[in-house]
Amino acid sequence: MTESRAEGFPPVYDERSRLLILGSFPSVKSREVCFYYGNPQNRFWRTVCGFFAEEVPKDIAGKREFLLRRRIALWDVAVRCAVTGSSDASIRDVVLSDVPKVLKAAPIEYIFCNGSKAYSMFTEGFPKYIDRTTLLPSTSPANPRFSAEAWERALSRVFRS
Repeated sequence: MTESRAEGFPPVYDERSRLLILGSFPSVKSREVCFYYGNPQNRFWRTVCGFFAEEVPKDIAGKREFLLRRRIALWDVAVRCAVTGSSDASIRDVVLSDVPKVLKAAPIEYIFCNGSKAYSMFTEGFPKYIDRTTLLPSTSPANPRFSAEAWERALSRVFRS
């Protein structure tokens, strides 16, 4: 598989968003469908929608509506990078997303990083936000240590407190 220079997606958020979930960079499948967590094997949508006892929306418009209605912002730490396939380990030459722009525009109280690569890039790039940042196990199908319980506990802190 060859390395390519790739571009991510714009953030999903509005002036009501209180949780920002950050991935590392969109997978090949996500880039093909032009939206976050486009690989049907990725556990992200099942986990987050399941927390609210909702079905996973069938299309991008439904997923975007779900996020905004639930006051969840979604983006990736890298907006542009060199990457081989979907491998987080291969990500380099990163251009960071303008996360402070979202934090100024929305009342974000919590930041969740979906996996260790997102967490390390975010905390290195934006150390002043580490106090409100939580590392969660990656929802990627490549992660054998995924924990739905960790996501449930973290989401409960935001939405049931």
